Amino acid sequence: MTVRKDEVTVDLRGVATPEELQAQLMKLLDFPGWYGMNWNAFWDAITGLVEMPLRLRFVGWADFELRQPFSANQLRECLSQMQTELPTLAAAVSYE
Repeated sequence: MTVRKDEVTVDLRGVATPEELQAQLMKLLDFPGWYGMNWNAFWDAITGLVEMPLRLRFVGWADFELRQPFSANQLRECLSQMQTELPTLAAAVSYE
């Protein structure tokens, strides 16, 4: 059994496209190479493929939310839903 990482920080300041966001999430959260790079695949990955860190920090959130409102909303929704449905497995998320 792997030990959960204490914290993962996702720097959104340079993320300009939904594809860049998905690639960064895949890398930082250790998704498998066959990750589907979409929100359904993200949900499947965080709820069954990988162990989420104890804390997940998003840096540059306000500007990212302005640049990519759909992606920001989808990301927040997935993480919020996980917190509701699987609280013991979910990360504590901060949007900075």
